[in-house]
Amino acid sequence: MKYDIFFAGVGGQGILTIGEVLAEVAEYKNIPANFYPSKGMAQRGGFVKAQLRLGRQKVGSNIPQRGADMVIAMEQSESLKAIPYIKKDGDFVLYGDIWAPTAVALGKAPYPTLEQIKEQVAISGARLVYIDPNNLPMYEGEPVRPNLYVLGVIMGQTALGSLVNSKDVEHIIQNRFKRNVEANLFAYHAGLGELQVTS
Repeated sequence: MKYDIFFAGVGGQGILTIGEVLAEVAEYKNIPANFYPSKGMAQRGGFVKAQLRLGRQKVGSNIPQRGADMVIAMEQSESLKAIPYIKKDGDFVLYGDIWAPTAVALGKAPYPTLEQIKEQVAISGARLVYIDPNNLPMYEGEPVRPNLYVLGVIMGQTALGSLVNSKDVEHIIQNRFKRNVEANLFAYHAGLGELQVTS
């Protein structure tokens, strides 16, 4: 199995945690994994990217353009930076959160619309999996953790789900997060589509 994932988002969303969980799953199943995170200047709100390369003993840190089997983007404007990396027929997973940068908030720069992003993904030849942040399921009155919900969607709706067993991902979630185990598993299973939930 050779599979490359490019991540894009902003600090504070937990997108790197998705990569870390998948890297731990690979280690658990003796699949070679190389995870390369990169954080922006600001810990919270700054650009964050990462690359996870599965199935190779030795590999460079950079996924080439048009070389990613999947992109996971958790912020609309930052997702545009990831589009050049997705392969034709790859899976482009977009959690449509909006963290408007200062220039946008001050009205000095435009913010890309969802339709513009969808158009660019379509031009790339990738398959878009869109997750509306306004429709997160609730657990005990609070929205579930977006990153674990997104991880569930990834395992349920992309090609990665046929390469990695969802039960192995569940095992890592249970052992990695000692607190709020029930809430975390609820978020993951809701993303998988295994629960009947309301937003």
